[in-house]
Amino acid sequence: MKLSRILSNRNGISRQQANALIAAGRVTVDGSRCREAARDIGRFSRVLVDNEPFQTGETARYFMLNKPAGILSATRDPAHETVLDLIAPELRAGLHIAGRLDRASTGLLILTNDGVWSRRLTEPVVKLPKVYRVTTRDLIRADTHHRFAEGIWFAYEGIRTSPSEIDPIGSREARVTIYEGRYHQVKRMFHAVGNQVTSLHRERMGAICLDDRLMAGQYRPLTAEEIASVP
Repeated sequence: MKLSRILSNRNGISRQQANALIAAGRVTVDGSRCREAARDIGRFSRVLVDNEPFQTGETARYFMLNKPAGILSATRDPAHETVLDLIAPELRAGLHIAGRLDRASTGLLILTNDGVWSRRLTEPVVKLPKVYRVTTRDLIRADTHHRFAEGIWFAYEGIRTSPSEIDPIGSREARVTIYEGRYHQVKRMFHAVGNQVTSLHRERMGAICLDDRLMAGQYRPLTAEEIASVP
């Protein structure tokens, strides 16, 4: 829907008045000032008039889920239970996963119907930290820190991962921070240094930490502060 039409429809003002607000630079869309009255606005774009939030369409929903092992990070599957099956039916419409976990992995999973917001949370160029608690098959060698810090070469994609951090907890356990979120990234990084991940639990994405009051399979809405923490 065009920006001028959204403003006039929702605020009860005339199209001419809406155009005047836009022309005066009093309207921002997704953080940028917009003077294009004919600009197409998505359902979940963030529109502000005089720096005040303005509702553009369907109510955006944001949830954190403590994902159990054995559940697919998918919205539907004909044969297996998915994370969406753990959400109340009346809340599921339009939800997608912002940063998947594989079936065996556990921990923080974000579900939302706000595509603009979820892209900012997960896109590698944004470089928000993702923190995982990892257990490995073998002892974590002393040189793993340096290998992760310089980046791991993934030959299949022809890319080197961004520098990441590893904070040892025990001889076979560590907290790993990455800034991208590529396919099976943490498991592939350990494989590249001759080790194998036996369990992986995501604790944090950006400033959003898994609520320790959530049992496996439970979820809750994100707070306003958690939503606003994504730049």
